[in-house]
Amino acid sequence: MKHRIVVLGAGYAGAFSAGALARRLHRDDFEITVVNAEPDFAERLRNHQLAAGQDLRRRPLTEMFAGTGIQLRIARVSSVDVEHRTVTVADGDRIEYDTLLYTLGSTADVHSVAGAAQHAFHVASRPAALRLRTRLADLGANGKVLVIGGNLTAIETATEIAESRPDLQVELATRGVLGGWLGAKARRHLFDAVDRLAITVHENTAIARVEAAGAVADDGTAFAADATVWAAGFAVPPIAATSALAVEPNGQITVDRQMRSVSHPDVYVAGDSAFVIGDNGSPLPMSCASAGFTSMQASATIVGDLTGREISRTSLPYVGNHISLGRTDAIFQLVDGDARSKSWALRGRTAARVKAAILGVNPWSLRHPTFGLPSRRHRAATDRPHTVVAT
Repeated sequence: MKHRIVVLGAGYAGAFSAGALARRLHRDDFEITVVNAEPDFAERLRNHQLAAGQDLRRRPLTEMFAGTGIQLRIARVSSVDVEHRTVTVADGDRIEYDTLLYTLGSTADVHSVAGAAQHAFHVASRPAALRLRTRLADLGANGKVLVIGGNLTAIETATEIAESRPDLQVELATRGVLGGWLGAKARRHLFDAVDRLAITVHENTAIARVEAAGAVADDGTAFAADATVWAAGFAVPPIAATSALAVEPNGQITVDRQMRSVSHPDVYVAGDSAFVIGDNGSPLPMSCASAGFTSMQASATIVGDLTGREISRTSLPYVGNHISLGRTDAIFQLVDGDARSKSWALRGRTAARVKAAILGVNPWSLRHPTFGLPSRRHRAATDRPHTVVAT
């Protein structure tokens, strides 16, 4: 009987990992099934573009996985039973596994403030971005859009909407200072872009609740809006927390350096669902970059554990932030080993072209996860020791 590997989620981490496993494990010994709620691969890094009215190319997972031997199951995961090694999906069907790779990612943290889940839009998923797109399309000239948050998603969403719809009044409210983590040059560039796009910024403004017609700050200040966009942080689905897996207070699964669950070593985790300490001694942030590094380590560990081969050690760095400011402007802020912003940052059209190139190559790399490496499909090992070799 083949060893059953089930991958939950086909975002950046799940799709890459599944492809890497299919390329490196022998089909006679292993069966790989990917479970995903949507039939298409969602380029989450482009969801703010989708919301702003831009059309993105569809990328069906069947095409991405064509020829790999990967079985695709379109279904929404409702629960995981790690004791009996089963996954239950929304229609009640159960999928059995021998090895589980959990990459269900994250969504907008809309439950941290009253009314956000009921009244706010977000861009953390393709369906959510499309709902916001429909709402924005219904707004006439001088319609008001309030974006809540001060980090990458909020900045990218506000600038994209303002550039695509200059007839709208776009405001951004953040509990701290906008781009406060950026170096001085990058932050000046950010505010130049905000001024150019006529975005009104409300700093040091903590939102207490979201209402149907806007939001109210802690100090009682009311912000009227025809569309309120919540971009103030991410949260992971509660599925892991309701299983027997060891999780952090925020619901992320606690893993060792090789991306194994600390409570259930037959469960591996990658992407935003994983709580892992990076090379700088701090937890890796929820980001596409972290998804790439953790998925490389998780797939390498699974191959090693199941075939008895040495497990290569993948670096888990945090190198910086790449922020789009519309289609022709961006910032790439590098950080040092302590995650502090360096004084230098790539800015303007050059930074935008670099980010566009990265976004363009991402879908291709997901289809070719081990490009340049020999396609050796390893057989299952009877004895599977956990060994590590640094590279």
